[in-house]
Amino acid sequence: MSITIFTKRLIAAALAVSAAVLGVWAAAFPLSFYDDFPLPGRHWVSALGPYNEHLTRDVGGLFLALLVLSVWALRRPTPAALRVTGGAWTVFTAEHFLWHVFHLGVFPPADRIGNVVALAAMLLLAILLLLPDRPPAAGGA
Repeated sequence: MSITIFTKRLIAAALAVSAAVLGVWAAAFPLSFYDDFPLPGRHWVSALGPYNEHLTRDVGGLFLALLVLSVWALRRPTPAALRVTGGAWTVFTAEHFLWHVFHLGVFPPADRIGNVVALAAMLLLAILLLLPDRPPAAGGA
């Protein structure tokens, strides 16, 4: 299976948007992130343990670092840049996904599903950046 550089750029853009939202929220507003992620009334972070401002801001910094890498790959979309971006995202999201899969017991069923779907989608996007490149179709794009 292979995908085009254009598709990989779209994936990198989606990951960059995700990183921007999560990174700014956790780094700049850690208590809000702890109390309200992913939406007010859905307590995906606070259900997992006591508030730790340092840890929450560090998570924000991690996402902001992934944002920088993703934007760089968008601006210079070489196969290597997109693969390195996919590798970095895959390392983080694979561990993040697995940890959450083994700690779903504190959530109601809808939030269990939401956690798995959201984290699996992010992991899938990261893995797609690792796939071989397909040459663009003849005539453009």
